Amino acid sequence: MSRAFILAARRALLLPTRMPQSPPKESASSSTLTEPAKAGNSAARHAVLAGFLGWTLDAFDFFVVVFLFDTLAHQFGVPKESIVFTVTATLVMRPVGALIFGLLSDRYGRRIPLMLNVLYFSLIEVLCGFSPNYTFFLIMRALFGIGMGGEWGVGASLVMEVAPVRWRGILSGILQSGYTCGYLLAAVAARFLLPALGWRAMFWAGAAPALLALYIRTKVPESEAWKQHRAASTGEVLRVVAREWKRFAYLVVLMTFMMFLSHGTQDLYPDFLQEVHKLSAATRANVAIIYNCGAIVGAILFGHFSQLVGRRKGMMAGLGLVLLVAPLWAFGHSLPVIILSSFAIQMGVQGAWGVIPVHLSELSADAARGLMPGLVYQLGILLASPTNSIQYALRDRVGYQWALAGFEIVTVAVLALLLWRGREDHSRSFVRAESQR
Repeated sequence: MSRAFILAARRALLLPTRMPQSPPKESASSSTLTEPAKAGNSAARHAVLAGFLGWTLDAFDFFVVVFLFDTLAHQFGVPKESIVFTVTATLVMRPVGALIFGLLSDRYGRRIPLMLNVLYFSLIEVLCGFSPNYTFFLIMRALFGIGMGGEWGVGASLVMEVAPVRWRGILSGILQSGYTCGYLLAAVAARFLLPALGWRAMFWAGAAPALLALYIRTKVPESEAWKQHRAASTGEVLRVVAREWKRFAYLVVLMTFMMFLSHGTQDLYPDFLQEVHKLSAATRANVAIIYNCGAIVGAILFGHFSQLVGRRKGMMAGLGLVLLVAPLWAFGHSLPVIILSSFAIQMGVQGAWGVIPVHLSELSADAARGLMPGLVYQLGILLASPTNSIQYALRDRVGYQWALAGFEIVTVAVLALLLWRGREDHSRSFVRAESQR
């Protein structure tokens, strides 16, 4: 898997798109003409890497808690439900970050707000590791939500604006797979770092993303699309979004159910494996590592597929895979079935999600592309924030297996209807005079 991922990323990021070749006698002129193309490819590489790493490290900081429900409940002397609630608190605060950093990015550019965001969520994550009690930890997780909510919209707008049009689909999948890579890293940390150094070190590892700010400062260029469509004021950005209120409302509903799809299959699954299948902590971490590999593959494959068949059809193909394997995922008994079904279902879930960065960017107004995708994304998570609590409550009524499976079957059905009735703006230009790449 990792080899396929690296090859796909290299193909998308490193393969230059050549300018038409001049006759041999004008080779010097030809060499000069290729410089903008080389510069454009370099800008795309740095922007995609920054966006991918930012979302990866942000997701790592979020998913650390998923592997520490029992540990933190014991540490702070509270019921496990209280630790589950800290995840909800993080999700609830994410729209605040999307609003703050989205407005900043549409007014002042993508780079500086992205750097500030990375520094902010890194600091908060380190402070989580110093939590003396539950109250402090809850406050820190809520504040972390602001940083997590701000990163995605700014990073996605930067990547999609810099990316060559024909590579948007696969780069969208690579960018979104950063979320899954963060989950994967959290699983690895739970498997190796937690037993060796304890739960606080899991959060202290969150200091590493601060180095990303230096990379953004030195390597990542500003978006040309932002320069062309820069709003004169924050009020103008908000007015642009207000004029698009019907599309905005549709995207919020779409993202709400996309969040039901993602968090409904991920957040409680390690706990499900513990309670229903009695798997050890090490085995749960190993399973999580495997199904997150499936998610990375799915995000890239379906993201690229959307470039060929359209954004909505690409997403619906991923949803079809989810529906197909959901019964085995929830009701399978043997460990091989659990591993294969969880791998496949995350291929479908993150396959549909791999299309989201490009889909939202293409449907957003030019002057509000920093705010609009991130805000609808995070308002969706706000409305879907009770997902874990709902599933946990359903567990007591219908059992853990039906709580997960039934929730996701309904979610897939609603998403299919929304996509069928929705629209897309496949591969539209983000700049006034886009160069041929």
